[in-house]
Amino acid sequence: MTLLIKGGTIVTAADTYQADILIKDGKIALIGADLEADGAEIVDATGKLVMPGGIDVHTHMELPFFTTVSSDDFYTGQRAAAFGGTTCHIDFANQQKGETLHEALAGWRAKAADKTVIDYGAHISITDLRDDVYDEIDSMLDEGITTLKLFLSYKDMYMLDDGSIFKIMLKAAKLGMLVMVHAENGDVVDTLIKQNVANGNLAPIYHALSHPAWSEAEATLRAVSLAQVAGASLYVVHMTCEESVDQMTYGRKHGLPVMGETCPQYLFATTDNLRQPDGAKWIFSPPVREKKDNAYLWKALADGRLQTVATDHCPFLFDGTTPITYDGEVYESPGKDSGGDDFSKVPNGTHGIEDRLPMLWTYGVGAGHFSPNRFVELMATNPAKIFGLYPQKGTIAPDSDADIVIWDPEATKTIHWQTQHTRTDHNIYEGMDLRGLPEKVFLRGKLLVDGDEWFGVKGEGKFVKRRPFAEIV
Repeated sequence: MTLLIKGGTIVTAADTYQADILIKDGKIALIGADLEADGAEIVDATGKLVMPGGIDVHTHMELPFFTTVSSDDFYTGQRAAAFGGTTCHIDFANQQKGETLHEALAGWRAKAADKTVIDYGAHISITDLRDDVYDEIDSMLDEGITTLKLFLSYKDMYMLDDGSIFKIMLKAAKLGMLVMVHAENGDVVDTLIKQNVANGNLAPIYHALSHPAWSEAEATLRAVSLAQVAGASLYVVHMTCEESVDQMTYGRKHGLPVMGETCPQYLFATTDNLRQPDGAKWIFSPPVREKKDNAYLWKALADGRLQTVATDHCPFLFDGTTPITYDGEVYESPGKDSGGDDFSKVPNGTHGIEDRLPMLWTYGVGAGHFSPNRFVELMATNPAKIFGLYPQKGTIAPDSDADIVIWDPEATKTIHWQTQHTRTDHNIYEGMDLRGLPEKVFLRGKLLVDGDEWFGVKGEGKFVKRRPFAEIV
């Protein structure tokens, strides 16, 4: 199939220029002025921006949590991603106690089978470091998995001790694998949760009060320190506050290969949301912080202290007693209400994969925090470079995959959960106005989204193997 996108303004992380794009066999074949191609399907992008498809490197499709499971599976979550302009994501294969890494990966692959509509990869989360599991790590490279997720929190569930973390980091450094960490002090958090529950402090606000900012800061600096000694590259996920970003920045100022992401929820929400009657919607870990942290994170994205924006996409129904209809089918599952009135039992997570690009364009580019080029860098190019996908993905260049978004910077809409494509019954950004939306979304040259129309086909998303020794940005 040959496709010719004409008349648009191409925006990459480095440049903005007007040119046509010729696409053949799913790849960008040629970029230039006034291109012609016999028999090509013509797409008119006049007056629009043409950008690489977004890459979300932090998602949890169909993740078991407490007594339920996150409400987006690989089809519904990836469909939502495409409507938001994201054409590739990386999900987590989480090892359970007693499992091997290959068993965890097989279970994760089974969830994705025959459902995928965009391209995707996997991180492997290590939660039970036995000798046989340690010996398996090398073989993850053969599977195209180059990133290891480690938890410094979730005691008695996912958390590893420092010795295990350091041992894994030593091996990762040798293999060129990137270590990702959930940075909170698990002992501190566990103690505070138990104290609050024992004292009858069960309202959603106590979720934040049990996860203080300095527990995140301490764990961040500890992870940076361990990585330095091990010689490993480090990526800190879902950073929420000034205190933790400062610790990661300290490492970068000392020349260490450490990087960090934040998520939309930490740019917009605060502890005030947890105090609302529906505060359980904002229970996720780490928790929301304060307005000063929102402002700090925007500045850190603008000046390079933070390298990416991902989502930690992990939605749950709010009211699990009321089924919803999604794409013509009835869906029901225990929701956040399954935790009752006890914050410590509420499933942790929220949505974001559909909202990420439009919200960061509207309130990032539109509000003057950063340029369109920086937007592309944060949403596509840096994720591709850090996670071993570049230049196959994350840019518009000859021989790159034709993952392309035609973006209308003047299109507007108001967020309503009833019109979203994420499979859940609410949206924490309900009522927020957007300016700048994807008009057409292509995956390897194939049209997935055209306005409100869906053209994706289950099973056409491909697993993408990634390269070790990826770039530090």
